[in-house]
Amino acid sequence: MKKITFLIALLLIITSCSVRQTREMLTSGDYDAAIQNAVQQLRSNKNAKGKQDYVYILEEAFAKAKERDLRDITIWFKDANPQNLEKIYNTYVLLNYRQEQIRPLLPLKLQQEGRDAIFPFEDYSDQLASSKNALSKYLYDNSKALLINKDKLIIRRAYDDLLYLESLNPGYKDVAALINEARNKGTDYVSVYTKNETNMVIPIRLENDLLDFSTYGLDDKWTVYHSNRLKDIDYDFGIVVIFRAINISPEQIKERQFEKEKQVKDGVKNLLDANGNVVKDSLGNPIKVDNMKTVRISIYEFSQIKACQVVAKVDYINFRTKQLIETFPLGSEFVFSNVYATFKGDRRACEQDYYPNFDRRAVPFPSNEQMVFDTGNDIKAKLKDIIVRNKFRR
Repeated sequence: MKKITFLIALLLIITSCSVRQTREMLTSGDYDAAIQNAVQQLRSNKNAKGKQDYVYILEEAFAKAKERDLRDITIWFKDANPQNLEKIYNTYVLLNYRQEQIRPLLPLKLQQEGRDAIFPFEDYSDQLASSKNALSKYLYDNSKALLINKDKLIIRRAYDDLLYLESLNPGYKDVAALINEARNKGTDYVSVYTKNETNMVIPIRLENDLLDFSTYGLDDKWTVYHSNRLKDIDYDFGIVVIFRAINISPEQIKERQFEKEKQVKDGVKNLLDANGNVVKDSLGNPIKVDNMKTVRISIYEFSQIKACQVVAKVDYINFRTKQLIETFPLGSEFVFSNVYATFKGDRRACEQDYYPNFDRRAVPFPSNEQMVFDTGNDIKAKLKDIIVRNKFRR
């Protein structure tokens, strides 16, 4: 019985807190939040005595919200500013939505007053249609005017308005065609190419791989990168990868000889005491210990080394103004290294991770062209990072 009493008291406290919170929303002017809370509470057991406060709150909040919205609409109409058309339409949508939230709950009884709560509903269908048509016409006319502008950021505003118009009023006039036009006019086209200022030939494979922008995944909503210029496109910006120096070291073979020794296990032997006698366990069996042996090795190591350094820069160019926007350094190094060795002695004297060197042999040095090409992956990754971090329009 005590547990039931406690649960009832707890429920009353929770209900009281919820009512107080909803009433605070009403008194602070957050009418729609108060309506939403009240509607949610009244969806179950709406005629319960404990729900009466929500009915009173709902009646008052609905009346005040309606009065406020209709007053705002009147002011916006008098202002005659076309930018208010969206506010007018959205407010009619809200007025209608508010009624549809409450309609399934009707009638709602005010038991102490012996009457139904009053919700003066209106038919807003004409206002919704006329305000949507007025907003659609404004968006359409304004977007067409913006599309004449040469500023791509303004054209992108027209694109957003046209998308909104398409969602608001699907199939309205030639909006679909205007969306495509805005998309094309608002897109920045970037030409990416290379220049060679070194005294060496840049491998064509490196250029092709570096300019294969399909592998970069850089195109976004408003930026398209082309490594091959198209005749019918007026490019806005350029990215130029300028190779300034290529330094390749001579082919080197370094030799060194060194020795190692180590104690290794070589079978087992009997354990002897200080007098040279065999030590036995409790059963009389000889105790065995590892027989350690010193082994030695002489190693003849050969290292083949060849290094390549590519020094470059990335220029950002505004083709409209013919101006250099910014320059970024770009460089990479690649080192060819092959280590192999021969030995005399016992290889157990050497660490096991050195063993693979004994199985290797001398190999031909890569060509200069191959060395330059092998820097490609690193250069490509660094170029992508530059482009990702440095957009033309921030």
